[in-house]
Amino acid sequence: MRNYLIDTIGTVIFFTVIAATSELLIVGLEPIQVLFARFVMIPVMVITARPYGLWRDWVFRKMRPRNWKFIVAVDIATFISFQVPVYVATLALAATTLSEIVTAVSVSIFFMVLLSRPFGMYLEAFRRWAGASGN
Repeated sequence: MRNYLIDTIGTVIFFTVIAATSELLIVGLEPIQVLFARFVMIPVMVITARPYGLWRDWVFRKMRPRNWKFIVAVDIATFISFQVPVYVATLALAATTLSEIVTAVSVSIFFMVLLSRPFGMYLEAFRRWAGASGN
């Protein structure tokens, strides 16, 4: 339960800050729209944070990346392989068309590549700060 809480709190903080900043400064949403969007995403993060942490830990144990390039590649592949199916399912539940799903996922992969390693580093640091192991 402790590791579930640590991964969940860490994920909610990281992605709430990143997404809210993006929604305010890049997308141009009003603050109330940002609050609503972030509120809607919290249940998804609560459900997926610990499973992603476990998935990432398992992949890193199996791959054992040692140099920074391999670590970055594993973080990217791990993040995309977990988050794309979650995003597709979320979009499908929102009654989007296949064309809309393909477009949204294609765009989001760009951001997933950019965020995967920073999030991996943050998750590792947050776990250390909270006194939890990655496994």
